Amino acid sequence: MNTHFAKAYIKGVDSMPRKTNIVASLVRDRYVADAIVILENTPRRAARAVKKAIESANANLLNAGVSIDPKTIRIARISVTAGTRMRRYVPASRGRALPYEKISSNIFVEVAGEEKEKKNATKKEEK
Repeated sequence: MNTHFAKAYIKGVDSMPRKTNIVASLVRDRYVADAIVILENTPRRAARAVKKAIESANANLLNAGVSIDPKTIRIARISVTAGTRMRRYVPASRGRALPYEKISSNIFVEVAGEEKEKKNATKKEEK
């Protein structure tokens, strides 16, 4: 049996990378079916974006043209990095403006799955 890989990369998620990484660590090194159930019951805003990335990578693997057993698909790698930063200002006293940054996240997911076993054609040869 051969192992096949597929990946998905979601950019510009409106959530801090530190908060998103906490959600990503919940599903690291798990099967995709288990990860989706965990993320559906996780009460954090970043859970929806991580779930979307995992489902996208899963679909990429299933539509790759190779017959993959859906029960064997697991998360091989998942990482969260800092995305673009938007600089903003908040008004302060005496006409000042205090700067702050809105940081977005980039989510990278790679899934791995085993190829389905082909049935042997030995019955036809025996007849």
